[in-house]
Amino acid sequence: ATAKMDPAQTTPLSIRTEPLGGPEIPGTPYSVAVLKEGYCHPQPDGSTRADGTITLLSGPTVVLVDTGGPWDRDLLLGRLAERGLGPGDVGWVVCTHGHSDHVGNLSLFPGATLVVGFDICQGDRYLCTELAQRRPHAIDEHVAIVPTPGHTGSDVSVLVRGTSLGVVLVAGDLFERHAGEDGWREVSENPELQERSRREVLEVADVIIPGHGAPFRVYREPQRCSDELDSEDTSRPNHTGAA
Repeated sequence: ATAKMDPAQTTPLSIRTEPLGGPEIPGTPYSVAVLKEGYCHPQPDGSTRADGTITLLSGPTVVLVDTGGPWDRDLLLGRLAERGLGPGDVGWVVCTHGHSDHVGNLSLFPGATLVVGFDICQGDRYLCTELAQRRPHAIDEHVAIVPTPGHTGSDVSVLVRGTSLGVVLVAGDLFERHAGEDGWREVSENPELQERSRREVLEVADVIIPGHGAPFRVYREPQRCSDELDSEDTSRPNHTGAA
């Protein structure tokens, strides 16, 4: 089965975002929780301290999205244990791309279906997928892996439908921190492609969990065209300047 993101809109949209205000999004059958919020801090010597967000989907299948760096091993195990889970309870581990602060703890989950970018495997068996052709891969009817390349050539995000806040997108580094940022271009392999991916998901997601910052809400409003604005102007009593 495939799951469609359906980003196409016939009316141009105006996008507004605001912080979500918390790490938990309840829902049925899936709830979403940020186990660790990622960060990215430039240093005076030109280096950067960074770690990726770790997100858990709890439902019919337990899905972990990104695993943090190897230095997060104990933290990750502890956060899972707080929810009564061990590595063997995780059915899917989706790494949005192959950077070390996102894939650093894959070895904790040898029994899970593993996803790194466009590759999906169960043990040493690699599964057929059309992610490279920009087609989603459904985990079930509520959760899908969607291709969102640009930051790297094979980035993916995880789309969750049916939460209390609507559609949640766990986006990895498609969004570093928030929708209005500019710094993502500096670390993008293909900024033009990433810009396209960002526009597509902003037309679908109600909440986005970025790779190195706090979750945020997305609000969409139809843009008023210039003809509508001109019509409003001409209907005003003093539009011509007459007394």
